[in-house]
Amino acid sequence: MGQDQTKQQIEKGLRLYQSNQTDKALHVWTKVLEKTSDPGGKFRVLGCLITAHSEMGKYKDMLKYALDQIDTAREMEDPDYLTEGYLNLARSNEKLCDFQKTVSYCKTCLNMQGTTVSLQLNGQVCLSMGNAFLGLSVFQKALESYEKALRYAHNNDDKMLECRVCCSLGNIYVHLKDYEKALFFPCKAAELVNDYGKGWSLKYRAMSQYHMSVAYRKLDRLPDAMECCEESMKIALQHGDRPLQALCLLNFADIHRCRRDVDLCTLKVHCLSEGIHRTRGQQEELREQVVKFLQCVEELELYCGMCGESIGDRDQKLQALPCSHIFHLKCLQTNGTKGCPKCFKSSMKPGFV
Repeated sequence: MGQDQTKQQIEKGLRLYQSNQTDKALHVWTKVLEKTSDPGGKFRVLGCLITAHSEMGKYKDMLKYALDQIDTAREMEDPDYLTEGYLNLARSNEKLCDFQKTVSYCKTCLNMQGTTVSLQLNGQVCLSMGNAFLGLSVFQKALESYEKALRYAHNNDDKMLECRVCCSLGNIYVHLKDYEKALFFPCKAAELVNDYGKGWSLKYRAMSQYHMSVAYRKLDRLPDAMECCEESMKIALQHGDRPLQALCLLNFADIHRCRRDVDLCTLKVHCLSEGIHRTRGQQEELREQVVKFLQCVEELELYCGMCGESIGDRDQKLQALPCSHIFHLKCLQTNGTKGCPKCFKSSMKPGFV
């Protein structure tokens, strides 16, 4: 596969990926990797695979492709490619929480004498280094790294980088318990998304909404926290961003805890009681707890409105519709284009027709 064909296939994979056809995109890119004879194309497709596996939460695969990218860059003897390769290696180790290696690879990037392209990556390198220092709880160095990244973003007019740095600054101020600043920076990130983000991936909006939600929760503004977290979760579900889904679920739990949500506590009590009665063979009491548990699930809408099974009981992919109702992906695929079953049922209730 030559240079032109490689480029065409990479672009095809990107279009598939941007339209949420991740499996098809990965298949195209993997085939390019097997067949291409163009080193530059190989380096670029490895970058695509690194990004995709990062967003899927498959960090060991991300690291494997980053190591392959470094080998390709060394073969090409190009300082720009080598800097980008080390940056991806730093990011991979950051995701795997090996923060000492992240700092080491970031320093390697900053010490390399590349061209203008390498210098433009320095802001991203400082951001990754800041995240690593935050992971190591070295807060002063983390703040210094974020400030450097922000300067690079302003100097290069890089709004995407500025957005990411603002989210990280929001995160560090949560740790420092300065919740006003923890809210200010992700709000600034959300403004950047609104002003400049028409062509950006929706992950930037999801990221800013998540960090706003955490800050709102810390400030005890729980309705705002819930609204932002729901928006972030909806985008995460639509794009298969499993790491962000996990963060949103944890934040939902914290919001309910802050609200002292009795319904969720009751649900847990019924679940534990069911297990106790089942163990003791108390059939009548067991049936009573099962009925109460299912009533709670119905009230909280913690079930798929198509198959009726509780969401989360099995390891099945979920999908959010534009109306924010969540179903098993497999159930929606069998439903075709008939719309949302829950919205349809609500419209049939008295007072809604």
